[in-house]
Amino acid sequence: MNAIITGATKGMGKAIAIKLAENGYNLAVCARNREELAEFAEAMAYTGRDIFTFQADCSIKEELYAFCEAASAHMPTVDVLVNNAGMFLVGAMLDEADEQLEKQVSLNVMAAYYTSKYFGKRMREQASGHIFNICSVASKQIVENAGSYSVTKGALLSLNHVFRDELSKYNVKVTAVLPGSTLTASWEGTDIPFERFVQAEDIAETILYALKMSSGANVDEITIRPVQF
Repeated sequence: MNAIITGATKGMGKAIAIKLAENGYNLAVCARNREELAEFAEAMAYTGRDIFTFQADCSIKEELYAFCEAASAHMPTVDVLVNNAGMFLVGAMLDEADEQLEKQVSLNVMAAYYTSKYFGKRMREQASGHIFNICSVASKQIVENAGSYSVTKGALLSLNHVFRDELSKYNVKVTAVLPGSTLTASWEGTDIPFERFVQAEDIAETILYALKMSSGANVDEITIRPVQF
């Protein structure tokens, strides 16, 4: 089995990559930092799986498509796509620079649009596959002082629903994952206790569970919130 993951060297992406590799998936992953990709591949050697890495900024269309082409050439089939790459920028929409929304649209929406189209066509031909879009609880509920982020995550959830509708006719599954506050590098320095967060491993376990469901079952949405936050 083969899986594509964007933004896989940190946080949720890394946790998902580890979980899938430990359960028999070969990986093709991308990230912006070449050194972190090399460290990731070395750290994953214990799994015995094929780990293909590619340096790409997913907010740049040409670089993202270059990754898609390279991963496609490396893997004969693609069973799983995880659209994980994203960014969170704070600010009130009335006062932020125009680029605040534009940057987040490029990464939080357009990257998933391009990869889902590219690999969705392959999955359509295979008549199999599963796409996961890492959305957010902000997809449905506006986050205070992060309006542009909420807009892009809402758009990603809508994009997820469209692809699910189009691809379900070809036996391809599409699932939206909506995490609440998850302990990743973006929370570095917080004094909030560890146990008050959703853990990145929780997201990874949930995706693996969805992949183990029967062939006729699709999990449309998964929302995971902290018990107390």
